[in-house]
Amino acid sequence: MNIVFENPDKINGLMTITVEEADFKDNVEKTLKDYRKRANVPGFRPGKVPMSLIKRQIGASAKMDAVNKVVGEQLYKYIQDNKIQMLGEPLPSEQQVPVDLEQDGPYTFKFDIAVAPEFKIELTNKDKVNYYTIDVDDKLIDQQVDMYASRSGKYEKVEGFEGNDMLKGDIRELDADGNTKEGGITVESAVLMPEYIKVEEQKNLFKGAKLGDIITFNPKKAYPENLGEISSLLKITREEAEQLTADFSYQITEISRFTKAPVNQELFDQVYGTGNVTSEADFRERIAAELKTQLAGNSNWKFLRDLRAYCEKKVGELTYPEAILKRVMQLNNKDKDADYIEKNYEGSIKELTWHLIKEQLVAATGIKIGDDDVKQAAKEAARAQFAQYGMSNVPEEYLDNYAGEMLKKQENAQGFVDRAIDVKLTEALMKVVKLNEKKVSLDEFNKLMSE
Repeated sequence: MNIVFENPDKINGLMTITVEEADFKDNVEKTLKDYRKRANVPGFRPGKVPMSLIKRQIGASAKMDAVNKVVGEQLYKYIQDNKIQMLGEPLPSEQQVPVDLEQDGPYTFKFDIAVAPEFKIELTNKDKVNYYTIDVDDKLIDQQVDMYASRSGKYEKVEGFEGNDMLKGDIRELDADGNTKEGGITVESAVLMPEYIKVEEQKNLFKGAKLGDIITFNPKKAYPENLGEISSLLKITREEAEQLTADFSYQITEISRFTKAPVNQELFDQVYGTGNVTSEADFRERIAAELKTQLAGNSNWKFLRDLRAYCEKKVGELTYPEAILKRVMQLNNKDKDADYIEKNYEGSIKELTWHLIKEQLVAATGIKIGDDDVKQAAKEAARAQFAQYGMSNVPEEYLDNYAGEMLKKQENAQGFVDRAIDVKLTEALMKVVKLNEKKVSLDEFNKLMSE
């Protein structure tokens, strides 16, 4: 066997593999002998089928399999032994000429290989990157307290309507004279929240309403661009709602007002478990500590994003084997057309550049990722999900089980591996570069994140 690798421009590689009969002959003979032992051919005992018949039956496929196997093994061995940083997979070269395996060897195979551009990224304490610490002030704590109070709140019955109240009542279609239309649309206990009415003229009809009042309004005028709201309120189809023009009466049978939970021991117990927090001061202190931990994660993520931009600028524009990579993209997106490849190529290259930079940074910092790191990344994701629903006191055992279930799904696993790498890489690089520390409010931080 002879292997020649040509890479004159350092990024477009051409590998030529010439296979001799001796390279695969033994494998073919072994395959034929193994098949002969178990072949069931009428007129012959097992193991006694003439080899000439066996060769006619499977000789061609056995030879093809053996050639493909030896070519694949030697191709990847050469890449590994010579430390070629290949992007994607080898592709059959456009210079390949048809190979006729029915003829005697040697056989020549050519492969196009995309090679990563050569560059070096090094970071030291001379490199300065911004790090934004979010100030956990009283305003932020107040917002979190209000969020907990709202999530534990409830609706209470009242006599008079105010802005965000929810109404329940009987709705009836009226005729041109303002009387209940015979055979018209009628819905009992229809739920209505006037605050969501888009047109002020219609919304104002409900101002100061009391229990038992009858309000006359026009659903089509109230929701001029929302047929779904009308059809849901009146229990009709969207097509019927589109043709609707009539006024309706609405007799209020119930008014419910949402009241936030009082900030007291009951709320403390709901959020943090019975007896773990016993005063509003402790409650706010616990919230502040949680916010600092949570927002530190946001700060770290922002730091990594800024570090990425810094490294990309430091490395500069890299040259890639565009033609080969576009073929790789097309192979990986067989259901997409050429326009899709063209539109997404630059974005893919940007992500690829960061991937190559990150590989060097991971190697330079010597970080290692184990199963425990991946499990922890999954737990933090689970913790964040529960926190969105105000569940901040989830037992560790429950988080462990939930994370385990997420990791069983193959489509999630790589994402958590990447997240674990990002966490460790961020921690390591914060000790390497010089941090330009800045304290900002959450609003200021969110504005920075949107830029």
